[in-house]
Amino acid sequence: ANEKQQEFAVDFDWKSISESVFSENDQRPVILFDGVCNLCNGGVNFVMDHDPSAKFRFASLQTTAAQSLLIRDGRHPTQTQTIVLVTPHKSHTGSLAVAKICSQLEHALLKTAGQVGQVTPKWIREGIFKVVSKHRYMLGENDSCRLDLDGEYSSRFVSDPSVVEDLATTTTSTATKSEE
Repeated sequence: ANEKQQEFAVDFDWKSISESVFSENDQRPVILFDGVCNLCNGGVNFVMDHDPSAKFRFASLQTTAAQSLLIRDGRHPTQTQTIVLVTPHKSHTGSLAVAKICSQLEHALLKTAGQVGQVTPKWIREGIFKVVSKHRYMLGENDSCRLDLDGEYSSRFVSDPSVVEDLATTTTSTATKSEE
């Protein structure tokens, strides 16, 4: 276990949540992204559009699911300044995460760019990434995501346990009111 995990005081069971993300049924990597950043949301849309076989799942860094995965890997749970690619056993951040993601997309140029990115010296890769990351809010902030009216993408997003619990509570209280 990572010693850093004990430094973070949170009011949720991060260990159970992080374990539930990678079940026996779903071992696909998860891309953690800043959910209020328009550039980041655009990046998610870009990956979904170039990943028709759904190799990747997504979670906003603002969710308890993402925060649990960050704690699992010894990272601060409110870290929102970078993209994180999380696999069942480890994670990658920043420019390396972007390169690894691109290398798995279903477009030859993107695959090549991802492969080249992984062997590019870290100082070059991270330098470019930090400039983009620092100015990402220039494209604005948003609290909504891609509309999924037909449910085509619902399996691509990791469910946030607090939202699932809230929905269950709302459904239960609505059912109780309608029975009265």
